[in-house]
Amino acid sequence: MPSRRGVVLAAGGLVLAVALTTAATLLPSPVPPPAPAPVPAAAAQADTALSATSARAAVDALNARLRRLPLDHHAWARLGAAYVQEARITSDPTLYARAQQALDRAAALAPGDPATLTGGAALAAARHDFAGAVRLADRAIAANPYGATAYGVLADAATQLGRYDAAAKAADRMIALRPGVSAYTRAAYAAELRGDPAQARRLLNYALLDAYAPEDVAYCRYSLGELSLHAGDVAAAAEQYQLALDAAPAFAPALAGRARAAALSGQLPRALDDYATLVARLPMPQYIIEYGETLAAAGRDPAPQWRLLAAQRTLMDAAAVKDDLTWAEFEADHGSPAKAVAYARAEYARHPNLSAADALAWALHRAGRDREALPYAVAATSTGWRNALVLRHRAAIERALGDTAAAARSTARAEAANPRFVAELPALARFS
Repeated sequence: MPSRRGVVLAAGGLVLAVALTTAATLLPSPVPPPAPAPVPAAAAQADTALSATSARAAVDALNARLRRLPLDHHAWARLGAAYVQEARITSDPTLYARAQQALDRAAALAPGDPATLTGGAALAAARHDFAGAVRLADRAIAANPYGATAYGVLADAATQLGRYDAAAKAADRMIALRPGVSAYTRAAYAAELRGDPAQARRLLNYALLDAYAPEDVAYCRYSLGELSLHAGDVAAAAEQYQLALDAAPAFAPALAGRARAAALSGQLPRALDDYATLVARLPMPQYIIEYGETLAAAGRDPAPQWRLLAAQRTLMDAAAVKDDLTWAEFEADHGSPAKAVAYARAEYARHPNLSAADALAWALHRAGRDREALPYAVAATSTGWRNALVLRHRAAIERALGDTAAAARSTARAEAANPRFVAELPALARFS
């Protein structure tokens, strides 16, 4: 499922749970999936529910198989995908090196194999090499035009590169090949980015109807909660997050959602309890930043979380995970505007998407360079995306430039998008 603002799916961008199914769709399933769209059986690529098997169980099973059959390139490709999945679930980027080794072995045994290419594309996306992910996904599609999973990776990576038309087309093709949770959630995110939350909700409800595994149900409920949260309906969002946790109690994004809803409704003790559990379980940078901001809002010291964030940055750098977007946003809100500008420029140069444009605009504003910031703020709001934080950033820049009429219009759009926005908790509005 594509990173919602990427998931990722993440890193201040797409939702994590969205990205998880890029790897999960390559894993073996003990439960038959719903009937796919009619495509040639030999050419169709397996699409598996997120919960078909745990990442660790898949790794163990595939390693056992490869001890008996070391020349099985399909198993090597699946092992690479399983390591990508496990890295995302555990927030352990060191596992990406193992994924690379497995995929390299698969490629050596069967050059040009579409499953191996798709796994490589998923790994590249996980490392935030979205241009590389597009190249590998395109090669996978050329090798197997009926491989739905490759279109999913392509949609994710194209979104991160700001190629929204291409991303929407890839999601539509995925729906045509294999309609289901992974396809509908990607299409829903494309609708959200173009400012059509009603269509996004319809598509997520289609996904929910298709979901049969607990984690797929949880992901759909979580995504519906995010739509409600970003529209300012905190009560509806909290209900969806709880339904997600009822379906899959260990589903971390839903726990993060429940923490956000509690924080945004003023229930800071409950939010802090959930964030403490979440960060102990899954110390993703986004979750750490949200926890730190909520601690500060409660009058407590966020410094321990900022130290943990620095440690995570070191681990990510060592694992070749490039995430300038997260660091740009963090430095702009909580650190050095000059560093924020440098990180944001690097991110935008590689990935000129809406989130990177907003990050660069906000970093320049915080550095007192509003004239430079304005074109990026305009770009960040160019698709109709109803993101209150992005619109408020644009309003602040317009106000600093003395254009009070434009600032009033942007503020009105922001309030229409989300009347319950809390300025003291910007990270909670970023994760979508």
